[in-house]
Amino acid sequence: MVSIQARIAQELGVREQQVQAAVELLDGGATVPFVARYRKEVTGSLDDAQLRTLEERLRYLRELEARRKVILDSVREQGKLDATLEAAIMAADSKGRLEDIYLPYKPKRRTKSEIAKEAGLEPLADLLLREPHIVPAIAAEPYVSADRNVADVAAALDGARAILTERFAENADLIGSLREEFWANGRLVSKVREGKNEAGAKFSDYFDFSEALAKMPSHRVLALFRGEREEILGLTIEPDDPAARPAVSAYELRIMQAYGISDQGRPADKWLADTVRWAWRTKIIVLLSIDLRLRLWTAAEEEAVRVFASNLRDLLLAAPAGARPTLGLDPGYRTGVKVAVVDATGKVVATSTIYPHEPQRRWDEALAILARLVREHKVELIAIGNGTASRETDKLAVELVKGLPELKLHKVVVSEAGASVYSASAYASEELPGLDVTLRGAVSIARRLQDPLAELVKIDPKSIGVGQYQHDLSEYKLSRSLDAVVEDCVNGVGVDLNTASAPLLARVSGIGQALAQSIVSHRDTNGAFRSRKALKEVPRLGPKAFEQCAGFLRIAHGDDPLDASAVHPESYPVVHRIIAATQSKIDALIGNAPVLRALSPTSFVDDRFGLPTVTDILRELEKPGRDPRPAFKTAEFKAGIETLNDLEPGMVLEGVVTNVAAFGAFVDVGVHQDGLVHVSAMSRSFVKDPRAVVKPGDIVRVKVLEVDKPRKRISLSLRLDDQAGSQPARSARADGGGAPKRGQASVPSGKASSPANAMADALRRAGLGPR
Repeated sequence: MVSIQARIAQELGVREQQVQAAVELLDGGATVPFVARYRKEVTGSLDDAQLRTLEERLRYLRELEARRKVILDSVREQGKLDATLEAAIMAADSKGRLEDIYLPYKPKRRTKSEIAKEAGLEPLADLLLREPHIVPAIAAEPYVSADRNVADVAAALDGARAILTERFAENADLIGSLREEFWANGRLVSKVREGKNEAGAKFSDYFDFSEALAKMPSHRVLALFRGEREEILGLTIEPDDPAARPAVSAYELRIMQAYGISDQGRPADKWLADTVRWAWRTKIIVLLSIDLRLRLWTAAEEEAVRVFASNLRDLLLAAPAGARPTLGLDPGYRTGVKVAVVDATGKVVATSTIYPHEPQRRWDEALAILARLVREHKVELIAIGNGTASRETDKLAVELVKGLPELKLHKVVVSEAGASVYSASAYASEELPGLDVTLRGAVSIARRLQDPLAELVKIDPKSIGVGQYQHDLSEYKLSRSLDAVVEDCVNGVGVDLNTASAPLLARVSGIGQALAQSIVSHRDTNGAFRSRKALKEVPRLGPKAFEQCAGFLRIAHGDDPLDASAVHPESYPVVHRIIAATQSKIDALIGNAPVLRALSPTSFVDDRFGLPTVTDILRELEKPGRDPRPAFKTAEFKAGIETLNDLEPGMVLEGVVTNVAAFGAFVDVGVHQDGLVHVSAMSRSFVKDPRAVVKPGDIVRVKVLEVDKPRKRISLSLRLDDQAGSQPARSARADGGGAPKRGQASVPSGKASSPANAMADALRRAGLGPR
């Protein structure tokens, strides 16, 4: 049997030794970020994406091996393990295949087949299958026995049928091939439940719907299963198109061929064919339908988790505005606009509540309060939450900026997703103990403009709002994936040891929550860290934790300039050799690109530090502590465009991408309702993955194609030369490959539906709408 390491190596297209080395490091407690950055010589430069895949496959294959052992032990205890069966179990390369093989031996309650076997009817089943020229009724007569509860010939034949039915259903090879054929040809059919038309209006596109299993996009699968869970829809899986279904299905013929059954006019042929039909329609199709429902859900769930993780990564790695005094505004009407001013380090220096909007309309007073705050604290940025009353509050900020031109203020609308979750969290109470919970949201909004990553790590990733159907997904799968994204992002950017919060430190390689709190407590007691070495004085931070975390922690203006870089302390001897070779001082060497680029990395390679590490060190010395995130820039919403009523088809607007789904991207253009750029309106060429075109946080220019005011839907296009209301040709696959709804005509040849209509279709099918 191929080893786990060899199999993973083959899947990743790398050498087995690389996988073996990575596995040993991960098993030894190393994190993926640490291995990816600081153990390149050991793993042959496996990157973080490869290592994450390796980690997932290692987990799956180890679970497979553990299950394989349990099954072998179970069958061995039953005394049924022969060489052929053991070889089949050992060769099973997936959990599904393993369970197919184990099914006949799996302990279960007494079935009709077991009862029939106990009554001695298995020889009859074997006889009829082997010798179909025998008349079934005559063959069954010797098996009639009151003592064995076989009352008559019919009972004997029923028992033989039950035995064969179970045999057919537990044939691993046969069931495997039937499952794949079912997947290739089957359809998911949806019908509205009686009396649910009005209550389930949001699922109206699925009231009479059918689509091929193999072609269903993830968002549609999730929508259909949600409709079923809410008891609006009834779902069934059909093995083929009912309209083209023959008298004897291809599946039944496949079973007959597997057991040499055919209609040659022999006495038992009809009974055997009826047995196959009975097995297929009462048992096998039920089992396969359950399997394929699980396959549909699993694939859709994995895709949804992938999309969520990708969007979260983009949001966490959004451009930071930087260490600048910031005014945070959490908009509201009746309860007022909550105001918080934070200094360049994120410390809260002032708070207030103003009432510029309905019902109090104290506009001038609000302006005066804000003007005093920005002058007093030398504010440079204004962060405005994008929730209720956002546009009205944005107007207030515009007037403030215009009234204080000498301050050169910049206003930015910021996503406030998750701010309320943070405000009510235990950490917010600890971090801002003297601040009312209603004001904490304004603080979070201001800080997430300064540094999105540092602030968003304080919030459960599932509360940030960049996923689709996230509440339907496996909590374990989603959390594991999102935690890995946060870990990669935090370590990819690096963390300032002297300003980082405990939640941020907890995401650093090798630290965790308890150790993060210990670091913060040590910092509060003893003052700022002057060097990375001082970390060793933190209680419970041992050599292993130091090795894992030190390279990702930065100390600005410390005792050693290298502590502000991504060079790991274990590699400082390499830097010292570089200093000696260049006959310069460290301060003069750092950032000196001409000198560093003139050096040959191979000159500094030794038994411990290979070429990848030396190359990384030279690159880091050239630009120490460089931030991989993009430069900060903001979108400018068009003046006078504040509500749906202000939008007109044909307008070209600037907006911010708020979320990306499988069918397109949502864009905030400043009217409290995100518009959708359907995947078909993203490019002139076919777009398979919308994330290849845009990502959350991107600033884009879009054209308004259609405004559906009653349903609050906006259709947008990235193709600015599109004509509003036009019907540009597009790929038939652009909407995810969905089949037309029953009762509706397909798109005529040469006349594709417009992106506007495609947008509406996608939203209805997905069960989603804009914010």
